[in-house]
Amino acid sequence: MHRPLLAAAVTTAAALALLAGCASEADWSQPHPRPSAIGALGAGFIGPDKSPAPESTVTPDPGSWSGVRPSDGARVVLLAAGHDRPTKTLVTAVRKWAEDEDVDLRTVTAADTADLLPATLRAMDLHPDLVISAGNSLIDPLATVTPSHLDQEFLVVGAELAEPTHNVTAVDWTGASFRGEGLGMSSAYDAASFTAARCAAAVRAGTAAVLSGHTGIVLWLDTF
Repeated sequence: MHRPLLAAAVTTAAALALLAGCASEADWSQPHPRPSAIGALGAGFIGPDKSPAPESTVTPDPGSWSGVRPSDGARVVLLAAGHDRPTKTLVTAVRKWAEDEDVDLRTVTAADTADLLPATLRAMDLHPDLVISAGNSLIDPLATVTPSHLDQEFLVVGAELAEPTHNVTAVDWTGASFRGEGLGMSSAYDAASFTAARCAAAVRAGTAAVLSGHTGIVLWLDTF
Protein backbone atom coordinates (compact mmCIF):
# COMPACT_ATOMS: atom_id res chain seq x y z
CA MET A 1 0.00 0.00 0.00
CA HIS A 2 1.34 3.45 -0.88
CA ARG A 3 2.23 5.68 2.07
CA PRO A 4 -0.54 8.27 1.38
CA LEU A 5 -3.13 5.51 1.23
CA LEU A 6 -1.74 3.88 4.37
CA ALA A 7 -1.84 7.19 6.21
CA ALA A 8 -5.41 7.77 5.09
CA ALA A 9 -6.43 4.30 6.24
CA VAL A 10 -4.85 4.82 9.65
CA THR A 11 -6.53 8.21 10.02
CA THR A 12 -9.89 6.77 9.05
CA ALA A 13 -9.54 3.88 11.48
CA ALA A 14 -8.60 6.24 14.28
CA ALA A 15 -11.59 8.46 13.52
CA LEU A 16 -13.95 5.48 13.52
CA ALA A 17 -12.51 4.28 16.83
CA LEU A 18 -13.02 7.72 18.33
CA LEU A 19 -16.59 7.85 17.08
CA ALA A 20 -17.26 4.38 18.46
CA GLY A 21 -15.96 5.47 21.85
CA CYS A 22 -18.14 8.56 21.84
CA ALA A 23 -21.16 6.51 20.80
CA SER A 24 -20.58 4.12 23.70
CA GLU A 25 -20.49 7.03 26.14
CA ALA A 26 -23.60 8.53 24.56
CA ASP A 27 -25.51 5.28 24.92
CA TRP A 28 -25.76 5.81 28.69
CA SER A 29 -27.60 9.07 28.14
CA GLN A 30 -30.43 7.22 26.44
CA PRO A 31 -33.23 5.58 28.45
CA HIS A 32 -33.17 1.81 28.66
CA PRO A 33 -35.08 -0.89 30.54
CA ARG A 34 -33.91 -1.44 34.09
CA PRO A 35 -32.08 -4.75 34.44
CA SER A 36 -33.99 -7.55 36.08
CA ALA A 37 -32.90 -10.65 37.96
CA ILE A 38 -32.26 -13.72 35.87
CA GLY A 39 -32.69 -16.68 38.21
CA ALA A 40 -33.98 -16.73 41.75
CA LEU A 41 -32.59 -16.39 45.24
CA GLY A 42 -32.28 -19.53 47.30
CA ALA A 43 -34.76 -20.16 50.11
CA GLY A 44 -32.13 -19.28 52.73
CA PHE A 45 -31.32 -15.83 51.41
CA ILE A 46 -33.94 -13.87 53.32
CA GLY A 47 -35.26 -16.59 55.61
CA PRO A 48 -38.83 -16.78 56.89
CA ASP A 49 -39.31 -13.00 56.62
CA LYS A 50 -39.95 -12.57 52.90
CA SER A 51 -40.11 -8.78 53.20
CA PRO A 52 -37.47 -7.63 55.70
CA ALA A 53 -38.07 -4.24 57.24
CA PRO A 54 -36.02 -1.29 55.96
CA GLU A 55 -32.65 -0.95 57.71
CA SER A 56 -32.91 -4.50 59.05
CA THR A 57 -30.01 -6.95 58.95
CA VAL A 58 -30.39 -10.36 57.36
CA THR A 59 -27.92 -13.23 57.27
CA PRO A 60 -28.25 -15.15 54.00
CA ASP A 61 -27.19 -18.76 53.75
CA PRO A 62 -23.87 -19.16 51.92
CA GLY A 63 -24.41 -19.45 48.18
CA SER A 64 -28.13 -18.62 48.35
CA TRP A 65 -27.39 -15.71 46.00
CA SER A 66 -25.42 -17.65 43.38
CA GLY A 67 -28.39 -18.34 41.10
CA VAL A 68 -29.04 -14.67 40.32
CA ARG A 69 -27.43 -12.60 37.59
CA PRO A 70 -28.42 -9.33 35.87
CA SER A 71 -30.26 -9.27 32.57
CA ASP A 72 -28.43 -7.96 29.51
CA GLY A 73 -27.56 -4.30 29.30
CA ALA A 74 -26.99 -3.56 32.99
CA ARG A 75 -25.13 -0.30 33.58
CA VAL A 76 -23.07 -0.11 36.76
CA VAL A 77 -20.70 2.51 38.12
CA LEU A 78 -17.94 1.46 40.50
CA LEU A 79 -17.32 4.39 42.85
CA ALA A 80 -13.97 3.90 44.57
CA ALA A 81 -11.79 5.80 47.03
CA GLY A 82 -8.59 4.78 48.76
CA HIS A 83 -5.48 2.77 48.03
CA ASP A 84 -5.63 0.41 51.01
CA ARG A 85 -5.66 -3.33 50.45
CA PRO A 86 -9.34 -3.85 51.43
CA THR A 87 -10.50 -1.26 48.91
CA LYS A 88 -8.30 -2.72 46.18
CA THR A 89 -9.70 -6.19 46.90
CA LEU A 90 -13.26 -4.87 46.67
CA VAL A 91 -12.51 -3.08 43.39
CA THR A 92 -11.08 -6.29 41.94
CA ALA A 93 -14.17 -8.22 43.03
CA VAL A 94 -16.55 -5.74 41.41
CA ARG A 95 -14.61 -5.75 38.15
CA LYS A 96 -14.48 -9.56 38.08
CA TRP A 97 -18.25 -9.77 38.69
CA ALA A 98 -18.92 -7.27 35.90
CA GLU A 99 -16.66 -9.17 33.52
CA ASP A 100 -18.23 -12.52 34.33
CA GLU A 101 -21.78 -11.18 33.94
CA ASP A 102 -21.08 -8.98 30.88
CA VAL A 103 -22.08 -5.83 32.76
CA ASP A 104 -21.31 -2.41 31.27
CA LEU A 105 -19.07 -1.14 34.07
CA ARG A 106 -17.56 2.31 34.40
CA THR A 107 -15.34 3.49 37.21
CA VAL A 108 -15.29 6.81 39.04
CA THR A 109 -12.37 7.23 41.44
CA ALA A 110 -12.04 9.98 44.03
CA ALA A 111 -8.67 11.65 43.62
CA ASP A 112 -8.37 12.79 47.24
CA THR A 113 -10.41 13.75 50.29
CA ALA A 114 -11.67 16.96 48.68
CA ASP A 115 -12.91 14.93 45.70
CA LEU A 116 -15.03 12.44 47.67
CA LEU A 117 -18.33 14.29 47.32
CA PRO A 118 -17.67 15.50 43.74
CA ALA A 119 -16.76 11.93 42.72
CA THR A 120 -20.01 10.66 44.22
CA LEU A 121 -21.93 13.26 42.23
CA ARG A 122 -20.04 12.34 39.05
CA ALA A 123 -21.04 8.71 39.54
CA MET A 124 -24.69 9.66 39.88
CA ASP A 125 -24.52 11.99 36.88
CA LEU A 126 -23.90 8.93 34.70
CA HIS A 127 -27.40 7.69 35.68
CA PRO A 128 -26.40 4.04 36.05
CA ASP A 129 -28.72 1.26 37.13
CA LEU A 130 -26.53 0.79 40.20
CA VAL A 131 -23.66 2.55 41.94
CA ILE A 132 -21.38 0.19 43.87
CA SER A 133 -19.10 1.90 46.38
CA ALA A 134 -15.75 0.62 47.63
CA GLY A 135 -13.88 2.51 50.35
CA ASN A 136 -14.81 3.64 53.87
CA SER A 137 -14.17 7.30 53.10
CA LEU A 138 -17.18 7.35 50.76
CA ILE A 139 -19.70 6.64 53.53
CA ASP A 140 -20.17 10.23 54.70
CA PRO A 141 -20.62 11.61 51.15
CA LEU A 142 -23.10 8.82 50.40
CA ALA A 143 -25.02 9.57 53.59
CA THR A 144 -25.27 13.17 52.40
CA VAL A 145 -26.59 12.56 48.88
CA THR A 146 -28.52 9.27 48.89
CA PRO A 147 -31.65 10.54 50.71
CA SER A 148 -32.12 13.18 48.00
CA HIS A 149 -31.74 10.73 45.10
CA LEU A 150 -34.18 7.96 45.93
CA ASP A 151 -34.48 6.87 42.31
CA GLN A 152 -30.80 5.88 42.22
CA GLU A 153 -29.85 2.47 43.63
CA PHE A 154 -26.63 2.15 45.66
CA LEU A 155 -24.76 -0.89 46.93
CA VAL A 156 -22.19 -0.35 49.69
CA VAL A 157 -19.76 -3.23 50.11
CA GLY A 158 -17.68 -3.68 53.25
CA ALA A 159 -19.33 -0.76 55.08
CA GLU A 160 -22.82 0.66 55.68
CA LEU A 161 -24.77 3.86 56.19
CA ALA A 162 -26.00 4.52 59.71
CA GLU A 163 -29.50 5.43 58.50
CA PRO A 164 -29.92 4.10 54.96
CA THR A 165 -32.89 4.96 52.79
CA HIS A 166 -34.63 2.29 50.72
CA ASN A 167 -32.24 2.85 47.80
CA VAL A 168 -29.10 1.93 49.77
CA THR A 169 -28.21 -1.72 50.33
CA ALA A 170 -25.08 -2.82 52.19
CA VAL A 171 -23.06 -5.99 52.66
CA ASP A 172 -21.03 -6.39 55.86
CA TRP A 173 -19.34 -8.97 58.02
CA THR A 174 -17.40 -9.04 61.27
CA GLY A 175 -14.41 -6.80 60.65
CA ALA A 176 -16.20 -4.63 58.07
CA SER A 177 -18.98 -2.35 59.25
CA PHE A 178 -17.77 1.24 59.09
CA ARG A 179 -20.77 3.61 59.39
CA GLY A 180 -19.18 7.04 59.08
CA GLU A 181 -16.90 9.40 60.94
CA GLY A 182 -17.67 9.66 64.65
CA LEU A 183 -19.86 6.55 64.68
CA GLY A 184 -18.91 3.27 66.26
CA MET A 185 -18.65 0.06 64.31
CA SER A 186 -20.74 -2.98 65.11
CA SER A 187 -17.53 -5.00 64.97
CA ALA A 188 -13.84 -4.18 65.22
CA TYR A 189 -12.33 -3.25 61.86
CA ASP A 190 -10.11 -5.99 60.48
CA ALA A 191 -8.40 -5.42 57.15
CA ALA A 192 -7.53 -9.12 56.97
CA SER A 193 -11.25 -9.96 56.80
CA PHE A 194 -11.39 -8.47 53.29
CA THR A 195 -10.32 -11.65 51.54
CA ALA A 196 -10.76 -12.08 47.80
CA ALA A 197 -13.33 -14.84 48.34
CA ARG A 198 -15.38 -12.87 50.87
CA CYS A 199 -15.36 -9.69 48.76
CA ALA A 200 -16.43 -11.66 45.68
CA ALA A 201 -19.27 -13.22 47.67
CA ALA A 202 -20.28 -9.82 49.05
CA VAL A 203 -20.54 -8.29 45.58
CA ARG A 204 -22.60 -11.20 44.28
CA ALA A 205 -24.87 -11.28 47.34
CA GLY A 206 -25.42 -7.53 47.24
CA THR A 207 -26.16 -7.33 43.54
CA ALA A 208 -28.50 -10.33 43.81
CA ALA A 209 -30.41 -8.57 46.59
CA VAL A 210 -30.78 -5.34 44.60
CA LEU A 211 -31.82 -7.17 41.43
CA SER A 212 -34.40 -9.15 43.41
CA GLY A 213 -35.90 -6.06 45.01
CA HIS A 214 -34.53 -6.52 48.53
CA THR A 215 -33.05 -3.06 49.04
CA GLY A 216 -32.47 -0.77 52.00
CA ILE A 217 -31.19 -3.64 54.14
CA VAL A 218 -27.84 -4.90 55.41
CA LEU A 219 -26.65 -8.35 54.42
CA TRP A 220 -24.39 -9.92 57.03
CA LEU A 221 -22.00 -12.54 55.65
CA ASP A 222 -20.45 -14.00 58.78
CA THR A 223 -21.76 -17.42 57.78
CA PHE A 224 -19.69 -17.31 54.58
